[in-house]
Amino acid sequence: MIELMRDGGPLMWLLLLCSVLATAVFLERLFHYHRASINTSDFMKGLRNVLKRKNIAEAVSICDETPGPVAHILRAAILRYPASREDVRESIEDAGLSEVPRLERNLVVLATIAHIAPLLGLLGTVLGMIGVFQEIHMHGGVVVTSDLASGIWQALLTTAGGLTVAIPAYVAYNYLVSRVDGLVLDMEKCATEIVHLLTSEDPYELEHDRD
Repeated sequence: MIELMRDGGPLMWLLLLCSVLATAVFLERLFHYHRASINTSDFMKGLRNVLKRKNIAEAVSICDETPGPVAHILRAAILRYPASREDVRESIEDAGLSEVPRLERNLVVLATIAHIAPLLGLLGTVLGMIGVFQEIHMHGGVVVTSDLASGIWQALLTTAGGLTVAIPAYVAYNYLVSRVDGLVLDMEKCATEIVHLLTSEDPYELEHDRD
């Protein structure tokens, strides 16, 4: 491994750094999304039961004890009770403005690595081929294969290294984006329901209660 890195030149070490950074971002975001994901059906069922008893303090406490953006935006809505539908929606939107960027944090790093890794590999390929043509020029066009091997080897290694970093990074980025989209969808569904619960004429009857 060390020999391959050395043969590939300085750009191979830069690609290795990109790989380590991408892995760290992916694992950190994966852990964050795992903690942020909750069973929204059970969570909303618990809130409906509490709100049916008109116990706002307990509903807020449940939200405080539940991790993730869904609980955070519902807490903001419950704290506005009693309020108009527009006021509750505004509180949810304000809370969402801080929660969504928190979900998307560091994803741009992963996307950037996925895009620049092939370019770094291409740059290494170009540098390797420049070395090859330098050898040809220095020997007046009369060269043996061994004189060109190092430049060609560097070109191939950096190309492979760039793709090896970029492909997993791109897959990881798209996977994490799908996780964010799922969390945002949960936020929107629960937000719609909490608005109805808090602003209907009799928000605690819950004829629409779902199991």
